[in-house]
Amino acid sequence: MIKLRAIGQHLGTSKQDNIALAAKFELDPEFIAHKIGVSERAHMQDTDSVLSLCTAAFKHLAIDIPPESIDCCILVTQNPDRNIPHGAAELQHALNLPTHCACFDLSLGCSGYVYGLSVITGFMQTMGFNNGLLFTCDPYSRVVSKDDKNTALIFGDGATVSWLSTSGSGWVAEGFDFGTDGSGADELCTQDGQLYMNGRAVFNFTASRVPRSIQALMTQYNCSDADISRYYLHQGSRYIVDTITQRAKLDADKVVFGMQHYGNTVSSSIPMLMGPELGQFHANDRCIMSGFGVGLSWASGLFKWETT
Repeated sequence: MIKLRAIGQHLGTSKQDNIALAAKFELDPEFIAHKIGVSERAHMQDTDSVLSLCTAAFKHLAIDIPPESIDCCILVTQNPDRNIPHGAAELQHALNLPTHCACFDLSLGCSGYVYGLSVITGFMQTMGFNNGLLFTCDPYSRVVSKDDKNTALIFGDGATVSWLSTSGSGWVAEGFDFGTDGSGADELCTQDGQLYMNGRAVFNFTASRVPRSIQALMTQYNCSDADISRYYLHQGSRYIVDTITQRAKLDADKVVFGMQHYGNTVSSSIPMLMGPELGQFHANDRCIMSGFGVGLSWASGLFKWETT
């Protein structure tokens, strides 16, 4: 079995005050607290890069992994340092991974972590690999305008790395639910190098599709809310997490929220929630992850904790 065993993370070290920025847009601090849910955002420094954030995340893994043991390395990003070469190749060199290591990128945003877990799990099983690394990093500060109140108050920068292995204890994928509605692709996109978001359209898509995805996953695998220990939802905003919780009829005490001090980190948001909690689970505990956004796409996954 391929198990998600450890997660390392690193946030941009430049802090942006959301309360001060809200005043610029003449927005009530209560709106920031209860709708967006972000008091400050993490941004990368001018000297930072996807490569530097990812290598820092790798150093923060709680488990010491010999680089020579890594069989594959996948990077999820839509804001790479360069279009050519692929960022995973640069990570292979920076981390001194072996030259037999398979390396490639996935161009996905908010749903990218769940898609990435599916891809790396299937790839490792097919190839008979024992150890793999899944990186996420989408520095939206590169594409967000500070003068756009629809996006400037939401996004933060960070990177994560997940170690998957055939040994030890960790989360094992039981099943996934994927989908895409490309008719709404223009509702969240870049235009002339800057991010455009139709907040109402993206909210309507999310509030409709994601609860159905979660419910479909539980129905397919004969689970109820009582069987789930934790829900890790993409951190789009406080309001959207609360809305999904209510519409999918999830136990709010099991739904993790944690973007207050760094913002929406896109493909990194789910693993940032999961990392600090990995040591608290027991055999046969279950969790559900759900990512949604750019595409417009969604991806939900059901996982079970397996011990050695």
